[in-house]
Amino acid sequence: MKEIIGQATSLAALVEYQEGSVVSRQVVKQKTGNVTLFAFAQGQELSEHTAPFDALVIVLEGEGEVIVSGKPMTLRAGDATLMPADEPHALKAHQRFKMLLVMIRS
Repeated sequence: MKEIIGQATSLAALVEYQEGSVVSRQVVKQKTGNVTLFAFAQGQELSEHTAPFDALVIVLEGEGEVIVSGKPMTLRAGDATLMPADEPHALKAHQRFKMLLVMIRS
């Protein structure tokens, strides 16, 4: 993503809300991991699933709910949590929010 190389950038500004949708934009894609921005419209969610790698969630704007192994957590801008590999997790937007997801593959 050329617009962030070597300069200060607002990550939240790189992904826009779309009513009734979850929007994602990949910032970095490497063999060792990915960095992806998400914008959740109010009421949207990612249903429970697992991933084979650890994933770090950092909320950039708004407020969202992250559920890891059945335990719900409300995260606000500046908050973060780790979703461990192979643990069931889900995300819900009771109000709209933006987050950065860092998935480490090795």
